[in-house]
Amino acid sequence: MAFSLFQSCTKEGPAGPAGPAGPAGTAGTPGAPGGAGPAGPAGTANVIYSAWLDAGYGRGTAPDTTFYAEIAAAKLDNNMLNNGEMKVYMNWGSTADPDVTPLPYTDVLNKFFINVDFFPQAILLSSNVNPSTRTTGGVKTFQVRYILIPGGTTARTGNTVDWNDYNQVKAYLKLKD
Repeated sequence: MAFSLFQSCTKEGPAGPAGPAGPAGTAGTPGAPGGAGPAGPAGTANVIYSAWLDAGYGRGTAPDTTFYAEIAAAKLDNNMLNNGEMKVYMNWGSTADPDVTPLPYTDVLNKFFINVDFFPQAILLSSNVNPSTRTTGGVKTFQVRYILIPGGTTARTGNTVDWNDYNQVKAYLKLKD
């Protein structure tokens, strides 16, 4: 007669105390999850902008029927003209209730325009109507503001990537499969 005995073990009882903390791990590598990545491109920290400014237009020399206004812009230099971005905006409303349009502006229905030209330290506005700043009931309207954005990084030249060719794009952007 043969016989066998099987015994089964179960885990019973309360959990034991927590063990000691292990040593600190090594720092992650830059760009890896949990590590510091490489520095990003320069941001817009150097953007220059004006307050809303009064624009007093006057007529050009006869027989010129165009109205002109000059806005002083001390930071608008040759470097900005050659490498930066310049924007001008017209606020038809007030600072409390703005109605802002980028310039140049053409209103085909009412047949008027406002053009913009940039020069060192000056912005010249020209129009076939007189859009000078107005004050009604102590509220100014028809003011202008400029924004100057310095160039930060020169664009790459000689880019001959065919963006419709996946293999060229993959190689150019150094993508992995």
